[in-house]
Amino acid sequence: MSSSSKYRNRRNSTTNTFTIGEALQDLLQTYKIKARFDEASLLASWERLMGAPIAKRTSKIYVRNKVLFVELSSAPLKHELNNSKRKVLEIISREYGEGLLEEVIFI
Repeated sequence: MSSSSKYRNRRNSTTNTFTIGEALQDLLQTYKIKARFDEASLLASWERLMGAPIAKRTSKIYVRNKVLFVELSSAPLKHELNNSKRKVLEIISREYGEGLLEEVIFI
């Protein structure tokens, strides 16, 4: 059953309702773009996740093949975050679920 017919069949049913969030998640999974959406959301929420001091020293951030690359302007911060990679991955996994990223590289 295609996703569009799934919603058409449920339109008149009061027992099978969807929230907008559920419908959006289903749409993202159907078109296989959920990972890219989560990556874009991660980049947009970097300051909220890591805090203003880290975000201010982040010059560039991007995701390639499930690896988050973070370019920092502070060598001491880079050293500190390299020692805390697992904690950074835990923060991101808590927000976006397991499987979005496999590694973080601070450059």
